[in-house]
Amino acid sequence: QVQLVESGGGLVQAGGSLRLSCATSGRTLSTYTMGWFRQAPGKGREFVAAINWSGNYADSVKGRFTISRDNAKNTVYLQMNSLKPEDTAVYYCAAAFLRPASHTPTSYDYWGQGTQVTVSS
Repeated sequence: QVQLVESGGGLVQAGGSLRLSCATSGRTLSTYTMGWFRQAPGKGREFVAAINWSGNYADSVKGRFTISRDNAKNTVYLQMNSLKPEDTAVYYCAAAFLRPASHTPTSYDYWGQGTQVTVSS
């Protein structure tokens, strides 16, 4: 079992930056592939980025977002730069035990409660 708690969301103007954090507890973080997903109002949950040994990104965020992990601190980060209004969503952290990185939400075993990111134009 692993618990995930996201933080770092907020309101930012277009072109700005935010860094999301996902603090984990339970099993050793290094045994998990970690992912970030987002869900805008009225839309399904969308893959953003994932990491096991290296980052994997959705085309819509490639070059603007960076996923990283600090296994010693049991924390995963999502650095978001050059934010756009279409990035507005609730962002969720997810963990997949001993699996490769996946764009599919059902591949992940555990989820956080989400953190709201709002980008104003």
